[in-house]
Amino acid sequence: MANHKSAIKRMRQNVVRRTRNRKYRSTMRTEIKKLSDAIDAGDAAAAKAQLPITVGFIQRVAQKGVIHRKQAARRVSRLSRAVNALSS
Repeated sequence: MANHKSAIKRMRQNVVRRTRNRKYRSTMRTEIKKLSDAIDAGDAAAAKAQLPITVGFIQRVAQKGVIHRKQAARRVSRLSRAVNALSS
């Protein structure tokens, strides 16, 4: 347990940030699942409509530092490839 003032404040900040990051990560996974479900169902129109929403959210989460920018790029690349393969 923290004993001095700055460590106590740091612990409070960590709790807030951890909670916020968990929310962003969970929402990102939900958006990815929505897109994956559309891809698995073979619904090209729904997948194309969901792709910009999902990509935007992944990039926003990366910008906030919740996930690494290269991880975000990798996820966007794989999802885009899957949607493009579905339409062709």
